[in-house]
Amino acid sequence: MPHDFEKPRILFVTPEVSYLPEKMSAMGTSLKARAGKLADDSAALIHSLYKQGADIHVALPDYRTLFNNNESSLFQRQLSRTRNHDKEARVHLAEDQMFFYKEKIYSDFDQENIKSSLSFQREVINTIIPRVQPDLIHCNDWMTGLIPAMVKRLGIPCLFTINNIYNNKALLSSIEDRGIDTAYFWQDLFFERQPLNYEETRGSNPVDFLASGIFAALFVNTTCPEFLKEMIQGQHPFVTPPIQQELSNKVTQGCASGILNCPDESCLPKNDTALFKNYDEKNHIDGKKTNKIFLQDSLGLPKDPLKPILFLPSCMDKVHNSSYFISTIMYELLARARHQNLEIIFTAGGTIRGLIKDTIRDVGLTNRVAVSTPENSLLRAAYAASDFVLVQFSVEPVSSEEITGLLYGSLPIVHNNNGNHQSVTPLDVVHNSGNGFLFNQSDVGSLMRAIDKAMMFYSLPRDVKNPQISRIMKQSHERFDHSVTVEQYLLLYEKMLKRPVC
Repeated sequence: MPHDFEKPRILFVTPEVSYLPEKMSAMGTSLKARAGKLADDSAALIHSLYKQGADIHVALPDYRTLFNNNESSLFQRQLSRTRNHDKEARVHLAEDQMFFYKEKIYSDFDQENIKSSLSFQREVINTIIPRVQPDLIHCNDWMTGLIPAMVKRLGIPCLFTINNIYNNKALLSSIEDRGIDTAYFWQDLFFERQPLNYEETRGSNPVDFLASGIFAALFVNTTCPEFLKEMIQGQHPFVTPPIQQELSNKVTQGCASGILNCPDESCLPKNDTALFKNYDEKNHIDGKKTNKIFLQDSLGLPKDPLKPILFLPSCMDKVHNSSYFISTIMYELLARARHQNLEIIFTAGGTIRGLIKDTIRDVGLTNRVAVSTPENSLLRAAYAASDFVLVQFSVEPVSSEEITGLLYGSLPIVHNNNGNHQSVTPLDVVHNSGNGFLFNQSDVGSLMRAIDKAMMFYSLPRDVKNPQISRIMKQSHERFDHSVTVEQYLLLYEKMLKRPVC
């Protein structure tokens, strides 16, 4: 039913997205730029908001090399139309040479990522916001951390979502060299130390991107309710004091909340078009077996549905030493006699991908280990084919990877998060409870014991093991409801705007 009011216009700003609604843009499904969780969460929320009738617009870097994987003439004409700023466009590409030739979203070097962030934010600030004229702006993570300060000066309410706590800093002089006029809003940024004045600060006092986003935004949310409390209470050593303090201030002001970001309906194995065969909790045995053979064949591994597969959807946790993890833990795991049949599938890019491939070659593991990129179409199939998903993040409280694993019947092996994990509890077959396996954040021995328990579960008789997987899939489907996620964001938007969104 149509409303008798003008819908508020929302600009969603993100450096990555897994997909966009087909009707939102002529080439929406082809504008794919994914590095991890943020892309999946962004895509799911944008899709649902658009479906419900919200006036949603998206700002995204123009990753021409990544987008041009689809080189049909029709796609190129449609992409050109978007770049020519069609008045009806809802997808707005930030144009800069920094993005044009990227073969992956994030560099292995912080300075390159900072330059990309500044170029993206410059285009959003100088071009996209004036073009779209939004009523509300939704920013995501450190790469959009300067925008809340600028739009605060314009009187535009801004929501800043913290998907993870990766962060970077830059001097005002460096920011201005990339074309952003910080003199207009520098007082609403957060600096490494208390600034004396603009001139003194400009060349000697770095801006903290993530803290600035939190400090200047009207409202802040994390993608897990408990993670917000834990960060404020200092339970995570990687959360710096400025982040902790600014989040505490937002909570005191009543301007912070936690919203659990759940995958949308396309991320259910019964609906997923990327799978070789769809399935649900009732026929997961045959479905996972078929997808396992398909994935093994696609990645050059021996085709054997009886071999357990451990899937690592990301190796990009900067808090840990990824080199140590790959070269030491992987080798130790595969060398253990009781894991002789285990196969491992990594998703990684950049230097980590090269490290994994070198390790596989050097120790002769090409028949047991494979690696694909985050953009690979086999990513979703890996959830369906695998038996366990290892999520070694310590910078995210609840990742989309572990939730997706539960929905696909790939049981998660996750860090314990100070004994207060939000989605995974220890599997207890005897009492018909729990759904995964936990290890301590920095304890290698604990990780190996968790994997040992997972392998013991895999070795159980089928009439014991398979009902547990069915139970976990069914309970996860009921618990992780994306419609609840969308409703919470809509309520938050309406609270900030003081009027309905759609």
